[in-house]
Amino acid sequence: MDEHLASTLEQTKPGHNLEPIGIKVRNRRRELGLTLQELADATNLSVGFISQLERDLTSPSLSSLATIARTLKAEIADFLVVPGGESSLTRSDKREPYTINEGSLIYERLTSRFPGHKLSGVIMKEEPGHRSPPMRHEGEEFFYVLEGSITCEVGGKRTILKEGDSIHFNSNELHSTWNHTLQTASILVICTMEIFGDTLSGNSEPEKGSRDKSGKNDN
Repeated sequence: MDEHLASTLEQTKPGHNLEPIGIKVRNRRRELGLTLQELADATNLSVGFISQLERDLTSPSLSSLATIARTLKAEIADFLVVPGGESSLTRSDKREPYTINEGSLIYERLTSRFPGHKLSGVIMKEEPGHRSPPMRHEGEEFFYVLEGSITCEVGGKRTILKEGDSIHFNSNELHSTWNHTLQTASILVICTMEIFGDTLSGNSEPEKGSRDKSGKNDN
């Protein structure tokens, strides 16, 4: 791992999260009285992945976390603090990198928020050996490899993307990525799915709301 990436990882450790994301997901799932299977079915993620996530043995991507949060009737901000999108302009030396869990994907937010906005964009850094969980959701996605190489699987078809390559696909198809190399890959990701928690209930600003707690446990 190069010195710059090591420094970035050190800066983005989720020290502000008093509870790991997995514990937060498990507690919220139990509040709603959902089983692991029910959450997996609703999010199009595997039971094994949800179980590992709740035990902090794996980390979700931004899109899978957004899907989980929506299914749990929660806000992304309930699980993760992300940089705001107040400015339409970002500078390469000013963007604040962040990560969901230590050792997971590293992101830099590119897009801003305003009423009616449709696009979410990030620069995603994927470490060697990292695999994202196969998932599907609404919308479409565009990947452009800035540095390194990744394997992208969409609808059962695997494609190796090298620096300068791109792929555009329907997010309803089962898709995942894998960094099969020994070098950190940097990818521009643009999607139409809301992954920052900017728009809830059709609004451009996150809204905090109270939630009823059922107190039910899973089996």
